[in-house]
This record gives sequence, structure tokens and C-alpha cells, in this order.
Amino acid sequence: MNFELSEEQAMLREASRALLSDHAPMSAVRASMDGSVDVDPELWQLTSDLGWPGLALPEEYGGSGQGLVELALLAEEIGRALGRGPFLPTAVVGRAVAYGGSARLRDEVLPALAAGEGWATWAFAEPHAPWTLDGVRATARTDGDGIVLDGVKTVVQDAGGARWLLVTARHEGEPVSFLVDRAAPGVTVRRQRVLDLTRAFHEVRLDAVRAPLDARLDGGPGDIQALLDEASVLRCADALGVMERMLELTVEHTTNRVQFGRPIGGFQAVKHACADMALLVHGTRAATYYAAMAADAGTDDDARAACAAASYATAGTGEVAARALQLHGGIGFTWEHDLHLHLRRARADRVLYGDTAVHRERLCALLQRSSVSA
Repeated sequence: MNFELSEEQAMLREASRALLSDHAPMSAVRASMDGSVDVDPELWQLTSDLGWPGLALPEEYGGSGQGLVELALLAEEIGRALGRGPFLPTAVVGRAVAYGGSARLRDEVLPALAAGEGWATWAFAEPHAPWTLDGVRATARTDGDGIVLDGVKTVVQDAGGARWLLVTARHEGEPVSFLVDRAAPGVTVRRQRVLDLTRAFHEVRLDAVRAPLDARLDGGPGDIQALLDEASVLRCADALGVMERMLELTVEHTTNRVQFGRPIGGFQAVKHACADMALLVHGTRAATYYAAMAADAGTDDDARAACAAASYATAGTGEVAARALQLHGGIGFTWEHDLHLHLRRARADRVLYGDTAVHRERLCALLQRSSVSA
């Protein structure tokens, strides 16, 4: 595969970085950490005007028809800037509706998402359960001309102001996804206190929530797993941006910090540590964009590529964060230093959509299955 960005992709990256630098600087990130606002309405409107929410939606619904690679480019810049907001979960839900939604859902939801008139998020994970299909315990049952949903979801990003919730529950024994109106009776949303202060996560309770039959998305467990893979790749891109910024902050600090009459960056051990960080960043970049390209191309190894990227990124993020903190010393964990916030975001990115163990176990199963079939 050709890893070189096209001219349009390079322009997307540059424009995204400039927008976030101008309208979501670290001062704005810090100001939003008090929890009073989940989403900056001005920034959301600005990115909507630029077409971010509809970037990967079909053109017939007002989108730009781009792929996972373009979404990953934006996710990387969002992670680098510690950006908050519902862009990534909205993109994931939008792709799910475009692939498997009924005609009514596509006509009603996709144009609104593309225009930024509302956002959506995925309610998948559950308390004390792995971020896998086996961890889905919420239930859905057919009741006359509708579906009734019950269960509790956790770590649902930006659910507080979402217009739609994509809820994954068990229906007749199998995981199925349903698009639910956030304002439907029986839906209760509570903001959670989490380590990552740069994003808003919520608990969602579903108590006999009723939805129409055509709120069910087509496809079975394989389609939900494919969506999990796409979400994992975007999570890897967010983590990549965080890792890049932690490396930059560390190089800057070790260049300016003088000890024993010379910058500490001149010492061999510090150089080796920074080099190890750079290797992990470059490896994460290669694995993430290969997985995104494989998904867009529909290759046979797209699932394995997503698992490999997620496995490498979750482990690498932790290592880069540890090295960055070590080389900064105590100042790196103070509220006054920006590295502190990147460390928190990195920690959250290590577990969203499955931790290292989850992805390595699935990768081993996929490799074993392919060797048996061969």
C-alpha cells in the first residue's frame, strides 16, 4: 500500500490542525474541564460548517463520501490537540446507519448528521464487562409493532447532548444494534467522573425503552464487530496524536532542561529513551493507517490489521506516556503542565473499544482460523 498522503489528504490534515490550534487551544481545553459543558457549541458549529460530521457519509445524504483514512487523519489531529466533542462517535454511528439502517433511518438521520444538526454516539460497553460482543448483556425484545430495550451502558461519549444513541443489545440471543432517540421515555443519562478530563463520558440506563421495528440495523454480530474494528482504528489515530504531542513535549523539555551544565537531552540514556518513543510513534502510525487503508480497500486482512493496530497502539501509548513522564520528572504530573492532560487521555485511549489483551486474544483467534482454513 502507498502510505503517502494525497494532496487532498495533506490539505485536510493541515486545515484541521490549524482550526484546532486557533479555536481549541490548550487554554480552551483547560477552561472546559470544569464539566459545565460537554461540547463547545461554537466549535461544533464551525467543524459542521467545514463538513467534518459528514466527511465519511454518502454524498446523496449531504456527506463527502470519504473513507476511514480521512476520518483517521482528523482523529489524529483531535487527539494531538486533546480536542473534545462528538465528532468521532458521530462518525462511527453515521457509518453504521449508512451500512445497515432502514430507508427511513437513512433519510431522517444521515442528512441531519452531515449538517451538524445533531450528533450521535454508540452505547456499547457495559459495567464490569469486556469491550467485546460477549460482554453485551442489555436485552431487546419484540413487543407488538416495536422493540423494548433494557440495560445499562457505560463510558458512552458525549451522550448528554446527543440526539441519537446506537444501542447494542441481545435480541433473540444475538447482539443487534438499534438507533434510539436520546429523548425517548425510559432513557436516563448520567455524566461519569473519569480519569480523562478532556472528554465527556456518560452512563446510559434503558428502562423499557420503546423503539420502532425499523430502528434495528441490518446485519449480525459480524457487522457489529466490523464497526468495533473501525472504531478501534479511529481510537488508535486519536492515541497516535496524543503520542506525537507527548514526544514533542518531551524533546522540547529535554532540550531546554539543563543539568550538570548541559541540556539533559545530550545524555545518552535520554537520547535512547526519546528514540524508543519515536519508534513507538512511527510503529503506531504505520499500523493505524495500514488498518484504515485495509478497511477502505476491503482486503481480506482488514480485521487482522485492525486488531494488530489496536494491540500495538494500546501497548505503545502506555510506554510512550511512561517515558514522557520519566523524562519530565515531577513537573510532568502537575496540573500546570500540559503533559498531565495528555497522560490522562493516553490512559483512556488504552481501554476504549478494548484493551491490549482483548485485541491480542482476537488477533490470535483470527490467525489460527486463517491457518486452519489454509
